[in-house]
Amino acid sequence: MTPADLDRRYIWHPFTQMRDWNAPGHQPLVIVEGRGALLRTDDGRDYLDGNSSIWTNLHGHRRSEIDQAIRDQLGRIAHSSFLGLTNDVAVRLARELTEVTQLHEHKVFFSDDGSTAIEAALKMVHQARIQRGEKTRKAFVSLTSGYHGDTVGAMSAGHSAVFHAAYKTLLFESREVMSPACYRCPHNRAKPVRGSDARATRQCDWECAGELVSALDTLGEQASALVLEPRIQGAAGMTMHPRGYLEKAAAACCERGVWLVLDEVMTGFGRTGPMFAFQDEKITPDLVALAKGLTGGYLPVAATLASPEIFDAFLGGYAETFFHGHSYTGNALGCAAALANLGIFETDQTLQKNAVLAEKLTRLLAKFWDHPHVGDVRQEGLICGIEIVADFVSRRPFPIEERTGHRICHAARKHGLLTRPVGDVLVLMPPYCVTDDQLAQMTDALWRGLCEVLPP
Repeated sequence: MTPADLDRRYIWHPFTQMRDWNAPGHQPLVIVEGRGALLRTDDGRDYLDGNSSIWTNLHGHRRSEIDQAIRDQLGRIAHSSFLGLTNDVAVRLARELTEVTQLHEHKVFFSDDGSTAIEAALKMVHQARIQRGEKTRKAFVSLTSGYHGDTVGAMSAGHSAVFHAAYKTLLFESREVMSPACYRCPHNRAKPVRGSDARATRQCDWECAGELVSALDTLGEQASALVLEPRIQGAAGMTMHPRGYLEKAAAACCERGVWLVLDEVMTGFGRTGPMFAFQDEKITPDLVALAKGLTGGYLPVAATLASPEIFDAFLGGYAETFFHGHSYTGNALGCAAALANLGIFETDQTLQKNAVLAEKLTRLLAKFWDHPHVGDVRQEGLICGIEIVADFVSRRPFPIEERTGHRICHAARKHGLLTRPVGDVLVLMPPYCVTDDQLAQMTDALWRGLCEVLPP
């Protein structure tokens, strides 16, 4: 049997309608090799990795420093329990994470992926409030269309009907407040302007921040924590927040004794420009969840960084222990990959190079504004979202069942690009090793796919 045959026989894929996947005539791409920004299939074709292997791969595939770090660690030990034991690799990584986040007093709790990092943060908040005698503070607040993962707690903290509607009866209640997403904000009085991100032309009175303040005041002593993705909500459609919102939100929380939980699973490690998105607005979160790019896209390692105020709430009797963990917590192999990944930021001056790449990407994206069905082109650093609409003036979307974004990305495959949309938002998130020519090829392939599905 071929790999594709074996797949159809044995595999259930995530976020995939398996009826369509296993339909006659569907031929899946079987990835067998990668190098730099390229992926190779079993039939020898090369594709550009246009979304960094679902937002995880930073410096490219088969990066020699990370490869070698994993080999070296394999020569010592791959894994040992972190329950009641420690290892020399995880402790060095924890120190590095407090340095690069500039959260020097925070403690690092390791887990496996973004969902588990958020899940740990939510449980830390809940238990810490109880152990601090703040038993009324049980309410979590989060943004419309927020997505923080697929474990039960992470789903509860989000408000993504597309992904989580089927599980509504499993979830605890959280307070939803409007997202500061300018393109479709009902309070934005500005008309759409071709060539301009909606954040740049918005006309409003910061009603989004006002709604958050109102919600926190209404909850009063019930409000426990605000959970949000700083600057960009990924699974919401790469909706990007105007500068200043995060600072306003953090100030509102601080004034009311509400803890700020930041989900930097996607936005962290240089994606938006600075090392972490929250660093652009000079705020100090109480908890930060990290994953995806932590190991450079090699191995599943995540971390939750907690403030001393939260950590100290667990320094009591045995019953006040944080009874939460994972079998692979502090995995030495993954931590070795993460240390090598962070080292590349230093040796390659990654953030400085990314700033140059981001400027080039901005220039390449300009042509998308010429297409009549492009409603908005949003970019933060090396994250881009191109929103496709049925009508530019009214911002009217295409019917969801037409899967326009999916068809455009599928058409772009013929031109050598692999990427995955979020609904009708086309996503480009190249690895940092991408060359100028490859970046141009990515945008050109996406443009061709767009024009084939929706002729201008």
